[in-house]
Parts: sequence; C-alpha cells; structure tokens
Amino acid sequence: MPDYRTIEQQFRESLNLKRSPVAISFVSEPPMGVEKFEGVEPSGCSFWRLAAQGRTFYTVPSDHYNCPVGSYTHKIELPADRSRELPDILGTMTNLGYLKMEEVPGIPVLQQSPKYILYSALAKTPVDPDVVMLAAVPAKLMLLEEAALRAGLGSKLPLLARPTCMAIPAAIGHGMVTSAGCIGNRVYTELGEDELYSAIPGQALQPLADALQTVMQANAALAEYHQGRRSQLSTA
Repeated sequence: MPDYRTIEQQFRESLNLKRSPVAISFVSEPPMGVEKFEGVEPSGCSFWRLAAQGRTFYTVPSDHYNCPVGSYTHKIELPADRSRELPDILGTMTNLGYLKMEEVPGIPVLQQSPKYILYSALAKTPVDPDVVMLAAVPAKLMLLEEAALRAGLGSKLPLLARPTCMAIPAAIGHGMVTSAGCIGNRVYTELGEDELYSAIPGQALQPLADALQTVMQANAALAEYHQGRRSQLSTA
C-alpha cells in the first residue's frame, strides 16, 4: 500500500491545505478495528467534515438516508416510507430554478450500491481509497490540474457544479475532476468561500503527487519569468 501519510504531507505543503484530504473507500467488509459511525448527519458529505477532522469510521447505507440526493449519486435506494423524499427535494430545486429535471439523468452515479463506506483522513486510511476529496483555493488547484495533465490523469469533464457528491462517481469513471461545491455541501462541510474541490481517484494519488513537484518547480521559474517581462514591457 502506498505511503498515504507522506502523500498527504506533500499535498498539505504544496497546496497549503487547511484540512486533511478525505479518503473514501467502498468496501465489502469493514476493516478490523475501524468503528462504525454512530449518530445522525444530514448529508453524505457531512461525513467528509468528520473525516477531515481526523476521525476514521465506516457507514452503512441507512446512515445516508437523510440525504436523498447523496443517496441517488451513491446508488443507495431509500426505503419505501422515504421514497418520496428524492422527488420532493428535486421538485423543490426545480421550482426554485436551481435545477432542471432534464439535468438529472446526466448526474454521475456509482455503478454499484455500496455495502460499507469508509471515511478517513488520507494519512490515516487503513485501506486503499477509491476517491480522495481535497479542498483548496483555486490558485493551488491550478497546480493540481496541471500535475494531472502532466501525469495523464485528468478527465475531460468540465468544472462540476451541483450536487458536489457526484464528483465521487465522476472521478471513479473519468479521472480527476474539479467541483465548485454546491450550497448544501458548503453548509454541511463548512467549506470556505474561497475553496473548491478536487476529486482524485485513489490509484492516481502517487503519480499525481510526483507530478506536482515538477509542476511546482516549473511554476516558480515561470513566475519569475513573467514578473520580469511585466516589469520590462508594461508601460501603464
């Protein structure tokens, strides 16, 4: 297994991260020694907040029922007595002009329903993650995007909008993606107004971290080059 502690440290130092990247793993059995989540959260992305704070735990599908949209993107079927919650929230969103119903079929969804979902700070993950959610300011995500291009790990998807949780199946299916973060996610995770997300496939972490070092050195040299040109050529 790769040294995820070192990879997290590289990301933290290179991208000036305010919080740990969150490792998300879809597993058939809970790893030994990992606690089951106990309690209630309003959304699936709320678990990202807890993991970024240093907790390692796993959830079962019923822990996600409070989030009909997140259950949809994670291919979690709501029980019969809550089956109206998804059409109800989608109806509210469309009535507000937030979403068009014809957009819903284009939202990425996991191919298989998960049995257990493990959440952890990247440095503490006990298993190889399927996806890592990383939050940073745009100037730093620029470096990450350039590293993904260098390593051949970027996707051809555009900047993703709402819902934020669709970035997880999108990254699994297409490669590293960037998400603007939706209002629900920002409320539930306390994402900063100046931050966006990158969703990184687990197998891309090591080559991405390696490419990031080259990209950072190149950007530092290019910054000096462009600053020199600006001082020489600007007349205003």
